[in-house]
Amino acid sequence: MLILLLAIPILHRSPAFEDFIIRLSAMALFATSLNLLVGTTGMVSFGHGMFYGFGAYAFGLTMQLTELSLPVAALFAVALTTIAALVVGAICVRLSTDYFAFITLAVQMLFFSVIVSWQSLTGGDQGLRGGIPRRHIFGFDLGSQLHLYQFCAIVAVLGLLALRHVSMSPFGNTLRMIRDNAERAGFVGIILWRARLLAFTIAGGFAGMGGVLAALFVSGAYPELADWPNSGQAIFAVMLGGINSFLGPVLGATILLAMNDLVQRFTEYHGLVLGVVILAFALGLRRGVLDFIHLVWSKRAR
Repeated sequence: MLILLLAIPILHRSPAFEDFIIRLSAMALFATSLNLLVGTTGMVSFGHGMFYGFGAYAFGLTMQLTELSLPVAALFAVALTTIAALVVGAICVRLSTDYFAFITLAVQMLFFSVIVSWQSLTGGDQGLRGGIPRRHIFGFDLGSQLHLYQFCAIVAVLGLLALRHVSMSPFGNTLRMIRDNAERAGFVGIILWRARLLAFTIAGGFAGMGGVLAALFVSGAYPELADWPNSGQAIFAVMLGGINSFLGPVLGATILLAMNDLVQRFTEYHGLVLGVVILAFALGLRRGVLDFIHLVWSKRAR
């Protein structure tokens, strides 16, 4: 897949396609990291967008306020986001499923309020001012759209491979056991809150990585990246693509972004149209697209 993505611009340049893949790279990491909580662990977080926005702001501020190189600033932003996820997760993961969803949303709204209120640092509701310097990295001139496209595609594919490794590892199987029967998992000696906290922290770190790519694309950071509708988009992507398939969130993010771009060309009521389309998916398939395909394929194989 990575080779195909890198080869496409060599055969045919399309700025619209490159923009789409850059945005998809950020969204795919964001939605897939959320599915580590929702699909693998059974923890529905309504506040995951907080870490997406945190990564974007941490990266943008680091690039503006320091002379650190871009890779170091990106790693620093992801590390800060991971620590933030660890702190927030330590508060949330011991709560029951309903209150977990509620408290994650509440913490996200608190974080959003801090961004809007702290104008001297974050620029308030106008976002970071002055843009982000797109410095060279490993031969990539990120001021070039082509190089930014290649860089984002590489980071997204490597990030997704790392998330897949986590999901397929013995730790991933432990999370599925917790999702399916937490009581039994506790009986066999698994410390539930510790496994959930680790999953929450890892998911937050990868969401922050997606936020770094988003900040590079828009050359800044804006409160909308950390607002609750952004979390809703990630949940839509997960539900659309399928929570039981690793690539489900990637497919869901692709469908969601494509529909957004397409519908906005024809009507200003794109939110209404998207809601109807998503409702049709939910009522028609009653599961995500890849989950539906897997179900049909399994029935035919019997």
